Amino acid sequence: MHDATRELLVETERDGISVPAIAARAGVNPTTIYRRWGDLASVLSDVAADRFRQSDPPAETGSLTGDLSLWAEYFLEEMGSGPGRSYVADVLAGDANGENTGICARYAADAITQILARFPNTANPAVDEVLDHVAAPILYRILFTKQRPEAGYGSQLVTRLLRGTQTDAHQV
Repeated sequence: MHDATRELLVETERDGISVPAIAARAGVNPTTIYRRWGDLASVLSDVAADRFRQSDPPAETGSLTGDLSLWAEYFLEEMGSGPGRSYVADVLAGDANGENTGICARYAADAITQILARFPNTANPAVDEVLDHVAAPILYRILFTKQRPEAGYGSQLVTRLLRGTQTDAHQV
């Protein structure tokens, strides 16, 4: 179903996508899709959540600031693009129980965890701190402000977060 849906999203205007169209492309009966997902919004949400999975490990620069900044800029670019915004909207629209949003959050947390693990002897922020102070403001600006954040915004958030983490570590 995922492949069929992704193909249709590339080939067809969004308004032209339907459960019967996905079923025809996948070679299954529409009832199979309705039984598994319930409606089109849920199918699109599931496919969009899968899109957020980063197949490659986060890039390495040799420093915590560099790695987190590069990840934040990648996150900003991916989520802020036209398709990225559509995927975010699809995840939210068809996710009544929070399962797909949880999957997306876990993908981001996994990437951050990989980065933090590279620097065990550094005063690292917690994964949730990176999500709260870097990922969340990026998503907020993308979804709820008229102007998309400019390149460099993710790096600024990382710098601010790490400056606070280093100060907190020295105060302990």
